[in-house]
Amino acid sequence: MYENYRKDDIENHLNKIGFTPLDVMVTGATGAGKSSTLNSFFDKTVAKVGDGVDPETMELDSYSLTSKMRFWDTPGLGDGIQRDVEHARKITRLLQKTHHEQFYFLDLAVIIVEAGTRDIGTTIKLIEQVLRGNFPAGRVLVALNQADFAMKGQHWDSANNRPDAVLKNFLEERAASLQRRIYESTGMKVYKPVYYSAKYRYNIDRLYDLIIDHMPDTPRRISEER
Repeated sequence: MYENYRKDDIENHLNKIGFTPLDVMVTGATGAGKSSTLNSFFDKTVAKVGDGVDPETMELDSYSLTSKMRFWDTPGLGDGIQRDVEHARKITRLLQKTHHEQFYFLDLAVIIVEAGTRDIGTTIKLIEQVLRGNFPAGRVLVALNQADFAMKGQHWDSANNRPDAVLKNFLEERAASLQRRIYESTGMKVYKPVYYSAKYRYNIDRLYDLIIDHMPDTPRRISEER
């Protein structure tokens, strides 16, 4: 579905700054819906979605939506101390991966957070222990998934696959609160998160817009980050 979404905007921007494809890492806590989000972009199952107690994404997998846009699915944190250490190492290696001896491989990071949770400890841990020092703050985006279950399933208009006014107001407040709490806890300024439901494909275009609208103007040069 999104193979041709704002295709000209993406191609014109990347051609202007001289690199392709845009490599986007999708990360977050276990169960936040990283894989289901990627499946929504592709409108088919490309990433296996877990429905049990064990996370499905244990390795680093990449999926090319087009020749200009590639997504990287990562293992989630919050699945136990030892696993978190292993997963953090894998994500860090990806963050530090280089090409052409001049540039880092990844261009953007999207952190997925459950819309219904007030516990953002794992998200804060991810920022402080993995992203900070390995990735520029200006290239980090945040999004709230599972909008349909943010109020335990209440106020979701099932007939139209969208939130009613009560839930929409709740989601707006949650997005603003998450933005504020991340800054208060880590000092990292992020753009206001968008909210969406990968399960019902609600607001997926807004999430994709967030990525396109904040594509970097330059590659990540190794010399500039050391």
